Parts: sequence; C-alpha cells; structure tokens
Amino acid sequence: MSKRIFYFHSIGYTFFSRETKNFCIKRIPPPPPLSNDVIQDIIQWDVLSWSKILPYWDRNIDWNTVENCLELGGRQGGLSLWLALKERHTICSDLSNTQVQAELLHKKYKIHELITYQDIDATNIPYENYFDIIVFKSIIGGIGRNNNIAIQKKTFNEIYKALKPGGKLLFAENLAGSSFHQFLRRKFVKWGKSWRYISLNEYKTFFSSYKNYEVKATGMIALFGRSEWQRNALAIIDRLILNHICPDNWKYISFGIAEK
Repeated sequence: MSKRIFYFHSIGYTFFSRETKNFCIKRIPPPPPLSNDVIQDIIQWDVLSWSKILPYWDRNIDWNTVENCLELGGRQGGLSLWLALKERHTICSDLSNTQVQAELLHKKYKIHELITYQDIDATNIPYENYFDIIVFKSIIGGIGRNNNIAIQKKTFNEIYKALKPGGKLLFAENLAGSSFHQFLRRKFVKWGKSWRYISLNEYKTFFSSYKNYEVKATGMIALFGRSEWQRNALAIIDRLILNHICPDNWKYISFGIAEK
C-alpha cells in the first residue's frame, strides 16, 4: 500500500486527497504561547534546544480531533503537563512509581484531574487501537541498552499497536551525533557506554509499518554545557550558526511525527 506524503509548513500541512485528486491544505490554528516557566517545567533539561519540539508538534496536530493521549517514560511528567494544559485526557506513564514522580508537578498547575497515572513498560504497552496521540522524549537510547536494537524496534511496534488508525506518535530522541559526541559520552556520561543512541537512518526501520513520518534534527554543542545557563547560551550558537551549517547526522536531537 502506498504511503500518503505530508508536507508540513507554518499554516498546517498539505496532503494529496484521493477523493478530489488534488493537493489540499489542512489549516491548523496556532496554539496560545507558553510562558518560559511552563516550558521549563515541560522540557526540564537543555530547555532551549529541546523546546523546539513543542511548536513543531503544535503546528502539525489538529487538537480538535484528539481525545486520548499517552506519555511514555514520563519521569516528572513534563509532556503530560503539556497535553493536559490543552485539556486532553492523558495517561502519564513510566516503568515504575509514575504517580509518585509526576503528580506534584501536575498539581502545581491544577490539571492533575485530567491525568491518570499508570506504570507502563514501553516495550509491552497494554492497549490496542486506543490513543490519538502517544508522546515520548529521550527513552529509546535507554531501552536499547547494550546494543539491543531489537527491543528498540519492538517499542515502535508496540506504539503502533496502541495508536488508533490515523493516530500519531510525537517523538523526540537523542541521536548518536558526531564521533566527537560519541567519544565524550563514553568518557564523561555514566550511561554513555551502555545506552544505544540511534541514527537518523534507523528511523526507516523503526517506522516501516507506519503510514508516514517526518524526522528533523537539531543541536550541536548545547549539551556540552555544565549548567542550564551554559546549555542555553550554547543553544543560541546552535540556532544561529551550527544548525545551519552542520549536517543532520552530526546533531544530537531528533524529533518528528509518525502516523499509523
């Protein structure tokens, strides 16, 4: 079966309609802006670099069609907060102790009534054809510890199973990056030798069952900052210069959307 090709842009996305035999534009209204403090609570680390994912996702999702959402690997529940602020019913999940880790942040914003907490293993999701949106940030490398690409592929298959037809995965994940990134991680990051950081080319395998997907890459030097202030300062250099001149396979953040 041929895949529908979507072209994303600032006013929405363009797609080919088999009914009209023409390209059509789906217009998606812009969401209200988030304050810097809210973005900090959603992203939590290396904020200026990773926060680029939020406006991209917002531009390309029609939230009027979304009811049920799931965050995988939520930890403090930042992306569950983002979803609940849109008044969408959300399951916040992690491998264990999900509610203990995440509920305090959600109560701060008084949106915890929209959120259900459930311990879920992303490699064995106990739902089928249920969610309109599944979202994760920075979980695949840890899942693939000790070079286990098979379990990483299984995770994407489990997400596919849990999505409704037409449902979307919003993903943001660490990339292997350049040889310099890889060297420094092995030397200075305690999990750098065991995590399996993915490459852009591997998304072709991970999304082989999906109808369509788009992947973008960003970030070169911001992760080398020792403090959040330093990371944000370096992220400005990335945004103004390095993201424009460095190839995507040198970058350390990937993000995008995949549709079932």
